[in-house]
Amino acid sequence: MHRINELFSWQTQDSLVFNRLDFWLFFLAVMMVFVVIHQRFVLRSIFLTGVSLFFYFKTSGNFVLLLAAMLAINYLLGLGVQHKEGTKFNRMWLIVGLVLNLLGLFYFKYAYFFTDAFNAQFGTDYNVVNQFAVLGNQWFGKGSFVDKILVPVGVSFFTFHNISYLVDIFRKEINASKNFFDYAFYVTYFPHLILGPIVRARDFIPQIYKPFELNKLEFSRALWMIGKGLFKKLILADYIAVHFIDKVLDAPESYPGFVGVLAMFGYSLQIYADFSGYTDMAIGVSRLMGFSLLENFNSPYKSVSVADFWRRWHKSLGAWLRDYLYIPLGGNKKGSLGTVIMTVVILGFLFFITGWVELWYIYSGLLLVYLLLWQLWPAFKTFAVRDLNLLITMIVGGLWHGASQNFVIWGAMNGAALVLYNYWRRLSPYENNPTWLIRAWRIFFTLSFITFTRIWFRLPSPEQPFAYLSHVYSHFDWSLTVWWKVWYNFQTVFWLILLGFVTHWLPQKWKDQTVMVFAKCPLPLQALIFAFSVFIMYQAVSETFKAFVYFQF
Repeated sequence: MHRINELFSWQTQDSLVFNRLDFWLFFLAVMMVFVVIHQRFVLRSIFLTGVSLFFYFKTSGNFVLLLAAMLAINYLLGLGVQHKEGTKFNRMWLIVGLVLNLLGLFYFKYAYFFTDAFNAQFGTDYNVVNQFAVLGNQWFGKGSFVDKILVPVGVSFFTFHNISYLVDIFRKEINASKNFFDYAFYVTYFPHLILGPIVRARDFIPQIYKPFELNKLEFSRALWMIGKGLFKKLILADYIAVHFIDKVLDAPESYPGFVGVLAMFGYSLQIYADFSGYTDMAIGVSRLMGFSLLENFNSPYKSVSVADFWRRWHKSLGAWLRDYLYIPLGGNKKGSLGTVIMTVVILGFLFFITGWVELWYIYSGLLLVYLLLWQLWPAFKTFAVRDLNLLITMIVGGLWHGASQNFVIWGAMNGAALVLYNYWRRLSPYENNPTWLIRAWRIFFTLSFITFTRIWFRLPSPEQPFAYLSHVYSHFDWSLTVWWKVWYNFQTVFWLILLGFVTHWLPQKWKDQTVMVFAKCPLPLQALIFAFSVFIMYQAVSETFKAFVYFQF
């Protein structure tokens, strides 16, 4: 009875995430019902919506009420956006929907961030009051909701799903769902609900009305994706983080500077293995139920430039920002009023959160340079618009990751790199050079830059990145004796990091051939290989479970 109570109650240490055994028991129970009802589309949508809401409750507790409320509101807004009375009427409902969704995201994710920045700038002492908690405690009893504003798990993801739904209806790429549960199923579908990939309405909703299909090859690939995802998460990401990265980054002064450099390269592998491991499992689990989620990563550390990296990394977020922000702003072809407004807002925002007066001098100098080039070089008009739209998109992408000055800086650094690369590739003698040595150098340089910027991504406080870099520079201490001590203490971790990068860099055709060899095995043998591999992985890291890195976003 106690175990049953645990299963149907919310406990922070017992979330239904993919690296927990309870999730796989939950998924097994879901599939037992699913195989009976999968041909009845409406019942299937109702069942999977209920299952997904339960999944979210186990992950976020009473925040499931917020998710349910957003479902009801956006379903009605979707009907309004598709209303037949005319474009102006439809546009009004779309604007209302965008404002409500973004206000909800800003309230829960950025209230403390903006309040603290405002207090710092103007010497005030305002406090954030969780009005939703006040109302909730009045309705459901005192203590039902904590007074502090907590960030709902996956709020960035399901907000973007809702925005995608409304915009796709307005663009007439899909019709508003007449059945509430079809729309709710799309938003809450548990494989992608809390950590993505971000699935656009136009890509997913049509699948709801298609018959279930799953052949042996697809089943084998789904098993392979789940096993690969578990290996990335449990063996690579968690072990490396627990036994090396967290130790170094939490106390960098305790280690020589070169260990700090190794830790950041290890972190690049960790965050990739962690996030891509989750999406691999999400894709595999979803495929077993007959639904396809788009690939979210394409070997990003094979990238030969920062532009190539952002085409390969978190592809669903990149595509969403491109289609719903970058292109509406004008893309790389023309400017818009939105470009001007967003530029002014972002410049003011950066000054607001940093308080650096020097930024205005930098902005003024860059503005003069841009105006001069604008007059002397006609083609620069297009380049300037492209540059501004790129910077805006990347800064918004950084802010999407979290309410932190460091995330904004991280986004701005990557945006600036994209801008510079667009000019450099016109001059570079190596851009189309197929020589393997040149390609290897470009891959290493790109990985090093991405790893460098992740110092701001990983360390939360504004002063920490510079302190970390200062320690690395002033206490590098590269000597054979020190290196041997570090190797002796962390050799297992270093072997795993090497294994992770080497397997990542293997030719894609080798990986595809390995999957095909597994797929050609008889199903009983596949099941035996899969079960044995999973058992070994869980035994190897039974005490090193960590939350997924993107759980906080």
